[in-house]
Amino acid sequence: MPIYNYQDLEINYTRTGNGQTLLFLHGWGANLESFNCISEPLAAHYEVIALDFPGFGKSTEPKSPWQLDDYTQMTLSFINELNLKNVHLIGHSFGGRVSIKLSQMMTPTKIMLLNSAGIKPKRNSLYYFKVYGYKAFKTIASLPLLSWVLKEPLEAYRELHSSSDYKMATPIMKQTLTKVVNEDLTPLLSKISVPVLLIWGDQDTSTPVEDAKKMAARIPDSGLVIFEGAGHFSYLEQPDRTLTILKSFIGGL
Repeated sequence: MPIYNYQDLEINYTRTGNGQTLLFLHGWGANLESFNCISEPLAAHYEVIALDFPGFGKSTEPKSPWQLDDYTQMTLSFINELNLKNVHLIGHSFGGRVSIKLSQMMTPTKIMLLNSAGIKPKRNSLYYFKVYGYKAFKTIASLPLLSWVLKEPLEAYRELHSSSDYKMATPIMKQTLTKVVNEDLTPLLSKISVPVLLIWGDQDTSTPVEDAKKMAARIPDSGLVIFEGAGHFSYLEQPDRTLTILKSFIGGL
């Protein structure tokens, strides 16, 4: 597989096919191979490029925590370095976040958001109880006489109330995830100037279908397709239907 060198990182990517350029951006905890079921068939009609974000797949992990802007800037540099023109962005979950941010820095031809993140979730009282409980616990544990006693209980508390993505991440990627998920991209949606297709599963618990409806209502030129019975990886659950819809939206066949 080819490697793109960005700063001091090695970015793994694949490039196959010919025609209009499709750039696949994967979700958190996944990698470029998570798109194989749709990217490989599409390579028969288009140029298909997929990359592993830093910290995922075969790409190097950043040496310090990144923010969403860092991933967006890296992706833009990748596009420019490979001299990609008229790019269609296909982003799943976290990759959708990057796609939305990227649309403010360049003009893609079209954007496809698959169960995309970007809407800051509404928090209930239990969430804030956990957050402020942890912060209070952390403050107490920082006291000189208690730090060594409460170090392990503090870590256990954090792990107990963390998401599966957080629990499986390395220390640097945990800090990165915290920075990324707290950025609300809602104000950017109305500024997207290109056609956008949203594909969602109505059983998605990570990025609820209500998020898709909010995005579709705010993006000027958008369409929403909801897969009944599908979850957060709707395109994996219904690949044939996804392919039909994507090819129709991209066009040029």
